[in-house]
Order: sequence, then C-alpha cells, then structure tokens
Amino acid sequence: MAEIHPIIGDLGKEKQTLSWENDTLIYQEGTFTQSWELDSLQELKVQHLVGSIMLLGKIDDTEIVLLRGSLGQAREYQVFAQTVNTEITGKTQESRWDQIDDRCPKCNRLYPDPARPVCPRCLDKRSLFKRVLALTPPYSKKIALMVFLMISSSLVGLIPPYLGGRIFYDEVLKQGGKYSDRLGLVVLLMFLAELLILLLNVGQGRVNAKVAAQIAFDLKTQVFTAMQRLSLKFYNHQQTGSLMTRVNNDANHLQFFFHDGLPYFIVNSLRLVGVTVILVAMDWQLALMVLIPVPIIVFGIVKIRPILWRFYTKRWRASSRLNSVVNDSLSGVRVVKAFGKEDLEIERFSQRNERVFRVNQEVGKLTSTVFPAMSYFMSIGSLVIWGFGGWRVVKGSLTFGTLMAFTGYLWMLYGPLEFMTRVVEWWSSSMNSAQRIFEIIDSPEVLWQPEEPVRLQKLKGSVEARDVTFGYEEGKPVLENVSFKVEPGEMIGLVGRSGAGKSTIINLISRLYDPTSGQILIDGVDAREIDQKDLRRQIGMVLQETFLFRGTVYDNIAYARPDASPEEVMEAAKIANAHDFIIELPDGYETILGERNINLSGGERQRIAIARAVLHNPQILILDEATASIDTETEALVQEALERLVEGRTTFAIAHRLSTLRQADRLFVLDKGKLVEVGTHEELLRQKGVYHMLFTTQRNALSLVGVAG
Repeated sequence: MAEIHPIIGDLGKEKQTLSWENDTLIYQEGTFTQSWELDSLQELKVQHLVGSIMLLGKIDDTEIVLLRGSLGQAREYQVFAQTVNTEITGKTQESRWDQIDDRCPKCNRLYPDPARPVCPRCLDKRSLFKRVLALTPPYSKKIALMVFLMISSSLVGLIPPYLGGRIFYDEVLKQGGKYSDRLGLVVLLMFLAELLILLLNVGQGRVNAKVAAQIAFDLKTQVFTAMQRLSLKFYNHQQTGSLMTRVNNDANHLQFFFHDGLPYFIVNSLRLVGVTVILVAMDWQLALMVLIPVPIIVFGIVKIRPILWRFYTKRWRASSRLNSVVNDSLSGVRVVKAFGKEDLEIERFSQRNERVFRVNQEVGKLTSTVFPAMSYFMSIGSLVIWGFGGWRVVKGSLTFGTLMAFTGYLWMLYGPLEFMTRVVEWWSSSMNSAQRIFEIIDSPEVLWQPEEPVRLQKLKGSVEARDVTFGYEEGKPVLENVSFKVEPGEMIGLVGRSGAGKSTIINLISRLYDPTSGQILIDGVDAREIDQKDLRRQIGMVLQETFLFRGTVYDNIAYARPDASPEEVMEAAKIANAHDFIIELPDGYETILGERNINLSGGERQRIAIARAVLHNPQILILDEATASIDTETEALVQEALERLVEGRTTFAIAHRLSTLRQADRLFVLDKGKLVEVGTHEELLRQKGVYHMLFTTQRNALSLVGVAG
C-alpha cells in the first residue's frame, strides 16, 4: 500500500484530521472519531470554493463533506484524494504525476519560491562546491596542462630572487666571493630565467584562453538545453530577465571558477608552500616574523565570507529585475509609444537601476575596505623584515644578500596571500551562480516521462478527456471534471467566455501541461504515456499571437520541417494563400524579417504561420483565434487557407467570432471551467442555453457596428 500522509482541516473550531490506515479512512475531531472501511468507499474528490477547499467523499452512494481547508492546502488534499482513490479502485495510474514536495525535507519549511526547490537555511555549500568540482572532468587535461605550466612558471620564478639576492650580493659583488669573477654568467642566468618565465606565462595564457572559451560555451549550452526541457509551468514563475541572467552572467561567473579560480588557487597554494619552505631554510627566525599577519588575514576571510554570499545574492536579484524591465519595455515598445508612457518606463528603469547601484555600492564599500585592510596587515611583514632583518645585518648575524633575497621572496609570498584573501570573493560569486544554474538543471518542473513510452508513429486522431481537472496555480482550478470524446477527423469548436478554459484544453491536448487529475487520451493511450516526440510531431498549432523568428521567410516556414525541399515549402505557402505576397517581397522567400523596414501585416504573418502548420502536416490541428485581429478581406483569405488545412484532420478551433464555427461538427461550450453544452450550432441555438446567449449577444453587438454576424 502507498504511504499516505494525514491531512488536517484548518477551518474548524477544533483540530480535524483525516488519515488512511489499514484500508480504513479515519476522521478525528478532538475526541470524536469516525471511520469508513474500504468496501463502503467509492470516491474522494476535492472541490474548490472561494477562499477554501472541501474534500468530498462518496460513501455508500451518498456524498458527504469530510474535511474543509484553506487554499494553501490544495496540493496536500489533491494528493491525498488521488492516492486513496488508487487504493479504492486498484488502479495505480492516477497517483504518480503530481507529487512534488514543496517543503524542505530537512527543516520542513516551505521553499521561498515554489518554482525553486532551494532552502536558503539548509543549503549545503560544501556539497555545492563538490558538485561544481564534478564539472571539471571534460576539461581535466587542459586544466592539468594549464596548472603544469603555471607551476613550472612558479618554480622557475623562485630562481631570480635567489640569484639576485644571496648569490649576486654575497657571492658576486662581495670581495673574494665564490662567483666574484663570473658576473656575466650570473646576469645571463637571471636573464634566461626571466625569459623562461615569460615563455611559460605565454603558453599558460594561450591554454587558459582556449579553456575559458570552451567552458563558457559548454556551460551556456548546458543551461539553455536544460531550459528547453522544462515545462511551461516553470516559465510561469520566472522572469525573462532572470533567465537571461542565468544563461549569460551566471555561466560566465562559473567559468571564472574553472579558468581564473581553481588553477590559480592550486598554483598559489603550492607557491605559498614553496616560498615558505625556502624562507624557513634560509632563516627560520626571520621567516616566523614574516608570518605574523597570517592569522589576522585568515580570521578576516572567515568573517567576510557569509556577508559576501548575501551581497552577491542581492546583486543578482537586483540585476535580474533590471533585465526584466528592459526586456518588457523593449518587447512592448509599441504599447509604450502608443500610450505615451516613455517617462513611466524611464522611472521604472531608474528605480531598478538605483537598486542595482545601491547593492553594487554596498559590495564596493565592503571589498574596498576589507581587502585594503588585509593588504595593510600583509605589508606589516615587510616592515618587520626591514627592521628585524636590518638589525641583524648590522650585528653581522645575517648577510645583506640574504636580506635582499628575503625581500624578493616576501612579495612572492604576499602575492599568493593577497589572492587567497580574494578567494572568498571569487568563491562566493561562483557558488552563487552555480546554485542558480543547478536550480535550472535540477528543476522538477518537467513533464513526467515513462521509462518505456508508447510509440505512435501515425496518429488516427481520436481525443478523449476523462474527468480532467487542472489549474495553473494551486487552489485555482481552470477546468473541473471535464469529459468528452472526439472521433478522428472531427472538427470541434471551443466556445465560452474569456477565462472559461478553452485555451487550457488545447494546452492539455498538446501536452504543454499535465492534468492535476484525470486523463487526456490520444488514440486511447494516456498522453503522458506517449513518446513526447511522436506526440508533438503530429500536433500542429496556429495561434492568435503569431511568432516569427528573426530570419528569412523560408526559414520561418521550414521551421516545422527543416529537411523539407524548397518545392514543399512553396506548396505549403500556396495552400496558405501566402505565396503571392511572399514573391513580391524584396528578396522573395529569402527576405529577412525585421531588416530594411520589412514589416508584415497581421494577416500576412498569420498566413506564414498557417504555411508552417501545413508543412508540419499534423494529424491533430489546434486553431486558437487564428483569424483574430485582422481585417475582413484578409480574414477571407486566412479562412480559405484554414479550410484547406483542416481537411482530414482532427481539429480544435477557438474563434472570437462564433459565426465562423458554424461548419464545426460539434461545439463544446465551457462556462466557469465546466463543459456545460455539446452539440452543433443549430442544436445549441434550439436549446436556448449558454451558447444561445453568447451567440445572440455577439450578433447584436456586431449589428450595432454594421458587421454581419
């Protein structure tokens, strides 16, 4: 038996609980308890009210109210009802698609954003760091080569301070020194060492540039690919600016981890060890004096890390909101101009931009204060060297060459130390970006896919809905218990007021969403079980808001079938009544839309969309207000193209003008999310119900403006 968590009613005077134990439904309120055995139960269902929900139970052919709760409990109630119904009916198919937990499994707190299953309180940053490291294998060889070159450069870099310090001053310039007669050789060795360092740095830089470009390319591809597999439900909760920031900025920040962060961290760690060993070997007492500021620096790093993490999160949010304003304003520039709201858009932009400015200012103030302070503490070590070391030189316990070598190595030590102070800034920025990228990759907002999907190479075109309930938001159903059956080749008109659920039905048929409960069956198979590529390949859409990609007219039509021949593309355009106006464009089918003032009318764009659908050759066709927002003359051309397109296909059509649906085989009339009437145009008019009222109201309105109904 499936595990079912008890649910609570939060609208009663006392605590009410409904649970399922040992094939028994148990209701408890205070000390009162009532139970129903499996044999007496027939069905549980959730009914949505204004501001609340009810769980109803059909028990011995009588429907009773079992529990009442707030809208926030809609998911729990729905899952409970589905799972108990599975136990009642013995069918396991209905209970497995919508069980996504919206609480943190550790602290049981609700996620701040239901679309992002991330709990800031319990986020394990160490695990996040390990997961980022797990991305390195594809670049391991190049990163290893880069690290090898950097280490080689660092090792060779240890030579010049020793040659220019102890050897040059104590063994070359000193009277009677070991190499006093080999000045030219020592200078030549110093020159060769610097030249070798240069060559190694050039090689490392070239490898670094190649790796950086490859990482940026792969990360952006990975994020964008992950976005493509997400369902529309994910995008309902996301801002365009936020997603653009993740593809571009976050991928770039994570790129820094691999090519600016990780290799330099490894090399600087080794350099710290190497320089420290040399300093201790030269003079351990002076070396200990050099390391005095290190504990202070480490303490500062530990304290600043969580603060920087919060600041970088705030900065990302502010940047995302700014990007969203820019995207909205540019996408809706016609509306902005038409209503003269340029000043309002400037004000909106200024508010978001000011927020970005303030956050950047906060980050700048912190980093420009803390990191210079750390640099100051590091500089104290150099003062100690000159003071304590100079005193020992005067006393004769330390040679001048050793002091100069110490000074040279000191800066080689503090360079990596300063980098380590900046590691916290680099790490916070990279991990912040990694967290947001992994949120997309791990998002649960994907359509469920069976392990062995049903392959349907050629659909017949029958569509059936069985008790379908669906809502875009929890507690706000758009469709409730809708059932119908459509035969292959039948044309169905969807009719109803705005918000009645017409577009939602076609979204479910094309499986852009899955029902909250119930089933959509295509050719008798649950749409969720069908191979998604087979389903999408045989369902075509012509929508009211026609979207054309930036590119040629030919490419926009061939988008449905990139392998189509030019003859097939032109034939599709002819069927759609688009060929004549296309060949009159400056470059015909090769005309690039959006350039050289090439602006197509609404009807022309619509006919290109129809040509795209014709080329797609779907077995199930969806027309969503395909003739809206165009003039009467153009509508006749579009309507003629649509009549050719629907021939022999199962068609679902939504039209703003009801008279255009007269040729439909049947009309489905929706009202407040329910299917209230089904029949032909004439049958529904005779019933004098909802359709009669809608048709009469529209005809009267059109007659007032001189348009025939």
